[in-house]
Amino acid sequence: MNGITIMLISLAVLFLAYVLYGRWIAKKWGIDPSRKTPAYEQRDGVDYEPAPRSVVFGHQFASIAGAGPINGPIQAAIFGWVPVLLWVLIGGVFFGAVQDFVSMYASVRNKGRSIGYIIEKYIGKTGKKMFLLFVWLFCILVVAAFADIVAGTFMGYTVTDGVKSANIVANGAVATTSIMFIVFAVLLGLLLRYTKLPTIVNTVIAIALLVLAIVIGLQFPVFLPLNAWHGFVFVYIFIASVVPVWLLLQPRDYLNSYLLVAMIVAAVVGVFVANPQINLPAFTSFNVDGNYLFPILFVTIACGAVSGFHSLVSSGTASKQIKNEKDMLPVSFGSMLLESMLAVVALIAVASFATGEASAQGLETPAQIFAGAVAGFLTKMGLPNDVVFTLITLSISAFALTSLDSVARVGRLSFQELFLDDSISDENMGVVRKVLTNKYFATVITLALSFGLTLVGYKNIWALFGASNQLLSVFAFLACAVFLKRKKKVRWFLYVPMGVMMAVTFTALSMTIISKAKALFTGASADIFGDVLQLTFATLIIILGVCVVIDGIKKLTSKVEEVDETEELTEKVNS
Repeated sequence: MNGITIMLISLAVLFLAYVLYGRWIAKKWGIDPSRKTPAYEQRDGVDYEPAPRSVVFGHQFASIAGAGPINGPIQAAIFGWVPVLLWVLIGGVFFGAVQDFVSMYASVRNKGRSIGYIIEKYIGKTGKKMFLLFVWLFCILVVAAFADIVAGTFMGYTVTDGVKSANIVANGAVATTSIMFIVFAVLLGLLLRYTKLPTIVNTVIAIALLVLAIVIGLQFPVFLPLNAWHGFVFVYIFIASVVPVWLLLQPRDYLNSYLLVAMIVAAVVGVFVANPQINLPAFTSFNVDGNYLFPILFVTIACGAVSGFHSLVSSGTASKQIKNEKDMLPVSFGSMLLESMLAVVALIAVASFATGEASAQGLETPAQIFAGAVAGFLTKMGLPNDVVFTLITLSISAFALTSLDSVARVGRLSFQELFLDDSISDENMGVVRKVLTNKYFATVITLALSFGLTLVGYKNIWALFGASNQLLSVFAFLACAVFLKRKKKVRWFLYVPMGVMMAVTFTALSMTIISKAKALFTGASADIFGDVLQLTFATLIIILGVCVVIDGIKKLTSKVEEVDETEELTEKVNS
């Protein structure tokens, strides 16, 4: 088997999935281009702000991708390339793309509200509170893990026996470029906000700023220690989660989308030019060093197949920026399929190395393996290996940093929603409730806990993050299935993904609880603080998960379909 064959099969599957399956779902759900979206109805200039399809697509894709579609397939390659490819394609089309689309559709049809609101409206207030608490805990895990990953890609030098040694030029260049991205994003945001330039002019300006940031980064790398970058990342996250989306979130995602799509195109072109041979076995074993194919494969490959975090982006931020309902299919369904394509490239990248070859080249982390493989592909076109390696590393860092933008905002919104009550007006809120629902306080408390976990290191919480992430997809499928039932829309194709992910996540979380409890009680734990933390989070998360699932299934299987006549009349009038 070779890289081109795998690439052609994947491209055909994903293209047909969009044209046939995606459009069929959109038709069945009655996507209406003439319907006014929440971006206009609820417009506040902070979270609700209509944006062009290309901008929202850039935000959605950059936010959902993160480092997941690269890390997951490379780590899961221990089982062989066939199981990874099958899960990426089947999961991406029938699980992930459907979840992202239905989450955005349900949100847009509910005033741009989050999955938490949909759970409250269609399942119950208790379910919503438990879900919001779950989401907040999950966002803390995501911020902690991704902040540590990003800071690691910025760390400017190696440390040997506690002493600074060689500078890492690629990391220093990535750090400088990322800083320039932030500065240029604000400038672009102001330009897009206060000028009425044609789209083509804005595109040219965005690409020019992107190139300029890269040039500055390559010429003036910054070399700082890991702790300094931890501080920088958290200051940035705080600012990004409270300022209006048009000032930083939208333009930064707009800039990043060009870089990220360019990276994927370059990687695909590199595969066709190099046509690497697949040196990875097709299948290894159902049990590799104590890691079982089920559920480890399905938890490890989240982004690229199905990821519950996507539902938070689709319903938490992107849905508030959709200008036209017809944009939902390309923004949600399309972004997920593009992410699956990236996961396929990551699989080809790791599979192109012979056993031990990546380590021999000093490529240890999934990001380094991916960047090293793609750089090797593109050098066959005469491109300099060092420059390409730096640019690919930059793109991966941009993925992760952009995910942080979104997840910090989602975490902040979830914490605020925990203490909001529609029956109490802003004027009648008590002092405590006003503090708890204040966006600055909510952001600080979320990031403070995340910072504490970051110091533990992302590797210690990655397994728990994966299982929690997939459990979110169960909640999304369940809440949206109840919503579609209420609206009398076709929904049968949500049931299989929901059932499979329920089995995967509860099994994985149970395994985590058992292993951590055993390590602690037998005295075999090498990191007591980290294991206690994981055991506590896993126990709390599985309890919350079981409660939400039970409430949701009761609503989904009830014989009497609850129909709000006023709501249905409004639906018909708007349509």
